[in-house]
Amino acid sequence: MNTTAVVTSEFNRVIQFVWQEFKPRGKWLTPFNIISIPTIIVGVVILFFRFVYGIGYVTNLNQENPLGIWVGFDVVTGVALAGGAYVITFVVYVMRMEKYHSIARVTVLNGLLAYVFYAGALTLDLGRPWHMPNPIIGNSFGFNSVLFLVSWHFLLYMLTMAVEFSPVVAEWVRLEKVRKFLAALTLGAVILGITLSILHQSGLGALFLMAKPKIHPLWYSEFIPLMFFVSSIYAGLSMIIFEGTISHKVFKDLLGGHDQRHYEEIVLGLAKGAAITMFVYYFFQALIFIHEKRWELITDAWGYWYLVEVIGFLLIPCFMFAYAVRNRNLGIIRVAAVMALLGIILNRLNITVIAWRWYDLHKYYPSWQEVVVTLMIVFIEIWVFRWVVTRMPVLTKN
Repeated sequence: MNTTAVVTSEFNRVIQFVWQEFKPRGKWLTPFNIISIPTIIVGVVILFFRFVYGIGYVTNLNQENPLGIWVGFDVVTGVALAGGAYVITFVVYVMRMEKYHSIARVTVLNGLLAYVFYAGALTLDLGRPWHMPNPIIGNSFGFNSVLFLVSWHFLLYMLTMAVEFSPVVAEWVRLEKVRKFLAALTLGAVILGITLSILHQSGLGALFLMAKPKIHPLWYSEFIPLMFFVSSIYAGLSMIIFEGTISHKVFKDLLGGHDQRHYEEIVLGLAKGAAITMFVYYFFQALIFIHEKRWELITDAWGYWYLVEVIGFLLIPCFMFAYAVRNRNLGIIRVAAVMALLGIILNRLNITVIAWRWYDLHKYYPSWQEVVVTLMIVFIEIWVFRWVVTRMPVLTKN
C-alpha cells in the first residue's frame, strides 16, 4: 500500500471516529440541560435581532456608556478568571512541579474555551463586527494603540493554548506520531503563552488608563495594568479550585485513583498560592490608597462600596485561605475561592460598569437580553467542556 493510500485510510478512520463521538451520551433530562437549552435557544434568537437591527435594539448601551456586561463581565472579567492556564503551565512545565501535572490538561482546556468564547462575546459587542480586523492590522488605530497590542496578544495566546492542548486531541484520535510531534512543541508554546498572558492581562488594564475622568478615583490608578496582572493570578487559582470541586463530583468516574489521593495536596497548594498573591495585591492596594490620599473618598456610599470589595472580598478570603492551608481545611478553602471569585467579578464590573461615569444621574443597567446572552455564552462553554472531558483524555492521568 502506497503512502497516499495509507494517509487516506487514516484520514477516513479519524473522520469516522470523530463522527461517532458526536453521538449523545448519558441522560438528557438533567437539571442543567433543562435550564441551559431554553436559555441558549432564546439567546440565539436575541442575537438574530441584534445583528439584523443593531446592538442598540437589544442592549442599553449608548455613547456615554459603551461598556456593558458583554465587555465588563464576558471579556474583562472572563480573561482574569482564565488566568489559571498560564499559572499552572508555568508551574508544571517551567518550574517542574509534577504535583500539579494531573490538572494541567483540564486547566489549559478551561483557558482555551474561555478565550474562544470571550472573543466571541467581544464580537457580539462590536457595533460593526466586520471592523474587528482593524485593531489587528493597525488600521484606524495605529501600531502604537493599546488595542493593537491587546488584539495580537489575545490572538496569539489562543493559538498557543491550542498548541498546548493539541497533544490531547492527537491522543484521542490515536495519532501517536502526531502526538509526539505536538508534545515536543509544548514547552515553547508554554513560554510564549506565559509572556503573552502577562502582556495582555496588563494590557487590558492599560486600556482604562485613557478613561481617568470616567472611572471613580477609588478604582482608578496609574497602576491598573499591574493590578490586573496580579489579580489574574489569584483569580485563576481560585477558579481552578472552584471548577475542580465541581469536576470531582460531576466527573468522578473519569478520575483515576492517583488524582483522588493527591487532590487534597493540590488544593492546599493552590490555596497557598492564592493567599500569597492576594496579600501582595492587597499590599499594592494599600500603598496606592495611602500614596494618593484617598481617605476623604471613603466617607460616602461609593467609599463604603469600595470597602466592601477590598475588605469583604479580598482581605477576608485572603485570611481564610491562609487559615485553611494551615489547618488543612478544604471546606474553608472552597468558600474562600468563591469569595475571591466574587471579588474579582466585583472589581472588574466596578471599573467597567458600576463606577464608570459614577456621576451620571441615569446609570446604565443591562437589559434582560444582555443577561440572557451572557448566560447563553457561559452555558455553551460548559456544554463544550463537558463534551470534551467525557471523550478526550483530559482528566485521566497522562
